[in-house]
Amino acid sequence: MSLREVIIDIIRRDGPIPFSRYMELCLYHPELGYYSRPREKFGKAGDFYTSSDVHAVFGRLLCRQFEEMWRLLGSPGQMDLVELGPGRGLFGQDVLDWAGKKFPEFAKALRYWLVESSPSLRARLRERFAGDSRVSVYEGLEAAASNCGDSLVMFGNEFFDAIPVELLSRAGELYIAEDKGHFIDRWVQPPHDHVQYLRDYSVPPESRGRVEVAMQSQEWMEKIAHAFAERRGFALFIDYGYTREQQLAGRHLDTLMTFREHQASANPYEAPGEQDITTHVNFTALQGVAEKNGMTSLGLVTQSQFLLGVGQQTEFADAFESCVLPQERAKVAMQLKHLISPEEMGERFHALVLARGIQGGQLSGLSFSR
Repeated sequence: MSLREVIIDIIRRDGPIPFSRYMELCLYHPELGYYSRPREKFGKAGDFYTSSDVHAVFGRLLCRQFEEMWRLLGSPGQMDLVELGPGRGLFGQDVLDWAGKKFPEFAKALRYWLVESSPSLRARLRERFAGDSRVSVYEGLEAAASNCGDSLVMFGNEFFDAIPVELLSRAGELYIAEDKGHFIDRWVQPPHDHVQYLRDYSVPPESRGRVEVAMQSQEWMEKIAHAFAERRGFALFIDYGYTREQQLAGRHLDTLMTFREHQASANPYEAPGEQDITTHVNFTALQGVAEKNGMTSLGLVTQSQFLLGVGQQTEFADAFESCVLPQERAKVAMQLKHLISPEEMGERFHALVLARGIQGGQLSGLSFSR
């Protein structure tokens, strides 16, 4: 049975389902969801690139930032780094390798926790890190956090963009119905808390447009903040997204997209389970719920500003260290440009930095914050 048939059976049995439920099934169905299937999703052979696919310098620079966080925490004997949505573990491997090479004392203190909901990706992670006692793989955040000590850093790269959302228009909230095997839109009265989300963090939909309501992202941020309740540390999330001010200026409305074999589309009903479904992240909403739950927002900067802030102290030696020939340096320079250039990933992606129990100190990644 295909995932399309599974979803249609659910609708016929239970009635129309919220768009968030449809998106959840498409991405995370245990056997047929996009992230549960064994086919490659990342890099050239997959459907999209992440920053870690571009060059190891992304992980190396973040390793340098994590080491600085460790020092600001007082260089504890153990620091727990929890990565949400690690995928294949490429980023984690880069961080651990660079820590061992450049920051031996930090490497001794580092414990790495990978939280991945996909069973197939968890299996790949356990295979990649087999024999590395520093690394543990978990399905849920609560289980991982229960094993962490007092000094905690939490990280996610392109984590929140894959969390299911609700879609609202002036006609109401989108539910998915079916007719003769085809998905069709149904618009219903939205609940009060979804409307309040727009009032607090977003904008009302325009006459012919839609806006996303990221209630599940709110719940995730509450869980993240709860993990810091008895701990000190930092949380860093890098993703493509926007602020409420940008939405008020008419930008970042109806951002839902799909990706398959590096081709973008706006049709989530095509090939359920075989394409990625994603939305831009509302950073205003994430900051708001984090602060309501005891976190402090240290800053929101572009990826360009963040990486420049971290890299400037060594003139990006992390990127070029292994280069011998001029053509090798030229290739790495192009990859670094892809991460930092405003025309590429540098301005589309942002870094949100949160903290709890931190007194004083300035992170290099925020040195270019406006």
